[in-house]
Amino acid sequence: MVELEDYQREAVGQLKTGSILCGGVGSGKSRTALAYYISQEKEKPLCIITTARKRDTKDWQAELEPFGVKASVIDSWNNIKKYVDVKDSFFIFDEQRVVGYGVWTNSFLKITGKNHWILLSATPGDTWIEYAPVFIANGFYRNITDFRNQHVIWSRYASFPQIKGYMREGLLIRHRNDILVRMNYERPTEVHHETVLVEYDEMIYRIIQNKRWNIYEEKPIKNISECCYLMRKVVNSDESRLEATAKLLEKHRKVIIFYRYDFELGLLREMLGQRGIIFSEWNGHRHDPFPSEDRWAYLVQYTSGCEGWNCIETDTMIFYSDDYSYKVMTQAAGRIDRMNSPFSDLYYYHLRSNAPIDRAIARSLRAKRNFNESSFMGVRKRLKETKPAV
Repeated sequence: MVELEDYQREAVGQLKTGSILCGGVGSGKSRTALAYYISQEKEKPLCIITTARKRDTKDWQAELEPFGVKASVIDSWNNIKKYVDVKDSFFIFDEQRVVGYGVWTNSFLKITGKNHWILLSATPGDTWIEYAPVFIANGFYRNITDFRNQHVIWSRYASFPQIKGYMREGLLIRHRNDILVRMNYERPTEVHHETVLVEYDEMIYRIIQNKRWNIYEEKPIKNISECCYLMRKVVNSDESRLEATAKLLEKHRKVIIFYRYDFELGLLREMLGQRGIIFSEWNGHRHDPFPSEDRWAYLVQYTSGCEGWNCIETDTMIFYSDDYSYKVMTQAAGRIDRMNSPFSDLYYYHLRSNAPIDRAIARSLRAKRNFNESSFMGVRKRLKETKPAV
């Protein structure tokens, strides 16, 4: 018999087909979803759509084993289109991926029209438009056009379709309350976030920002994205950032380090090698297991490894650089913040400089928003009219 916490049993009693089970990373959403399936939907074949990593590492098989059941499908969101013809089954959609209206959302809507289902998410939506696919799947709206006609206020002055606000928000709140099941999870750990101030080369940064000049390839900068990347390269390559990382590795024996760019990985590899610190990696090229030594570093690229795995062997995480996405940062932090963690305190170190781009990213994340390059760089039209200085 699988034992559930009180807040998990409460959530099971509130779930119904079409619900979003919302719980923080590490709160046991998978176990709660399976308990609901056993109690209400066991006569239907079980299909699980999850991340590629959780499929490959067989995380769901491990969750299923104590319940004594098997799933007929465990596959990734990348392959969701393969299951649009499945009928009369029960789907668990693991992690929110139905944002926008591409192949994944269209397939999701086809599947939910013929099956019972629930969706699991730590961060279900920051804006009403992000809830639209789930509202449509629940039958609240005929399609996205119906949702937009009823609720979206468009900006009259934008050069492209831009949402200015929403109308009839009371109805939207009622719809959300009808499907959102929150898990009242009190974390057993105390979380400590610390900003570690590092330096950056202000003169080179200004050349990139003001003159729009690529100092690495000696040519003009083409666009906003390249400009932001180059500013971050100058900032994140500073020797002081590596030195701060090395000091933290002296203080903590086992550390997970999240990074964003390939050039950061190269710098971290070199630093760790020089100091004789054992390390492994999880990124788009390597999927290493954790080292078995008593002192190690685990280098994880945000896009490849922010979700779908966990580690209770360490209480420490270093964010060598911040990701642009608040959701990604939240998911990454949750890799060590688990229900079964043996640690009472968890430590998160954010390496940040006083560079304008670092400060702007940090402000966005504190406000639980994604960092927007165009907003940071200024009005798009003005940037297009500004010629790079040679």
